[in-house]
Amino acid sequence: MQIFGLGTPEIILIVVVLLLFFGKDRLPDLARSVGRSVTELKRGFTDGWKDDAEKGATTDDAGAGAKSKK
Repeated sequence: MQIFGLGTPEIILIVVVLLLFFGKDRLPDLARSVGRSVTELKRGFTDGWKDDAEKGATTDDAGAGAKSKK
């Protein structure tokens, strides 16, 4: 099993270190926070892409004009 280029032993080591560092009581809260952060990050990227798509025609026109001036 490979996740982000890490094998199973590396993932187990990371989980053990996290358990030692944060403790078993705080680990679910930490995972929940990371999940919410990732969701918010994805939402931000999606909103940014939608904004770029809406402004795409004006941006593409400006970029084409700048290239032809060279």
